[in-house]
Amino acid sequence: MDSVTAVAAREWISRFAEVIDQRAAELTELDRQAGDGDYGTNLRSALRRTRTNLAAGTEESAQAAFTAIANAFLHTGGTSGPLFGVWFREFAKAAHTELTATVLADAAQSAVDIVRRLGKAEVGHKTMVDAMVPAATALRASAEAGADAPAALAAAAAAAHAGADGTADQLALRGRASYVGEHARGVVDPGARTVALFFDAARPDVLVGA
Repeated sequence: MDSVTAVAAREWISRFAEVIDQRAAELTELDRQAGDGDYGTNLRSALRRTRTNLAAGTEESAQAAFTAIANAFLHTGGTSGPLFGVWFREFAKAAHTELTATVLADAAQSAVDIVRRLGKAEVGHKTMVDAMVPAATALRASAEAGADAPAALAAAAAAAHAGADGTADQLALRGRASYVGEHARGVVDPGARTVALFFDAARPDVLVGA
């Protein structure tokens, strides 16, 4: 499979929702240590809306699948919900055409540019951007090397996890974790981890027991 088909896009988003269900408690605990502890609840709420949007949709295109998750997050509370919404929206915009590695790389770059502008966050600020930027960079490098979409997404997942892991040593400069200073040192940013889990979910073997 050189590109992400409509069926694969729906499966990817469905797997992401399942993974978040499995790991919501972990993400909530990360947020409790560095924020207000409502992150996992908001995330699961957004993905319940995603499932509803997918089920209600009459179109089964990749664009419709990404629009379903984008709209769900845009209508979710918390600081990160709208930012994830605009991030997913860029993938939806790109999905009007075949989702090759190059198209995914373009979408990821546009998406992270918008999140950085709206959230005023950069790499090193201990936010979702710390995973989004390396994922976009890995997608671009993979596409330029001639990789197909699955290989490029696997590279993005690895880069996003490395970026998320790196947030543990950072002092937060943006987001709720910035309010608690050194107290959040040693804690992985839950938004960055979520980005990594999203790219993980592009793999069919991601679920426990799969």
